Amino acid sequence: MSIEINKYNTNEISPELSSSTVEFLHNSLDEFKDSKEAIGACLDYASDANRGGWLYHALDEGQIVGAVVLNKTHMKGYVPENFLVYIAVDSKMRGKGVGKLLMKQVIDDLNANISLHVEPHNPAKFLYEKLGFTNKYLEMRYTP
Repeated sequence: MSIEINKYNTNEISPELSSSTVEFLHNSLDEFKDSKEAIGACLDYASDANRGGWLYHALDEGQIVGAVVLNKTHMKGYVPENFLVYIAVDSKMRGKGVGKLLMKQVIDDLNANISLHVEPHNPAKFLYEKLGFTNKYLEMRYTP
């Protein structure tokens, strides 16, 4: 296994790249999966020059085995300026360090505040904690 990490900036996220990422994430997020439309909207945000973000792929022999999508919040100083919306690793590659490799690359590249949401029972929660993420708030939502 030789994993290559590719980082795509706002202006590099093409419709084809977005489409393949939507398929990968939709198929790999398991119980935490959103609709393809929601994942596509996140990638549209990341690729929009006025909003922005990043897309990372972990590739093994040219195949996507992991992906991360981050959106800029434009709220530096009072909310983390980067929100990690999606991270997923192909089920056959889990437990082999792909998620950790992706997360370390993101942290090193951005060198800025990053927030994310994680379900309490998601096994990835332990990885995030090992990498220095802390739980600062209890999220509360109102849905009419």
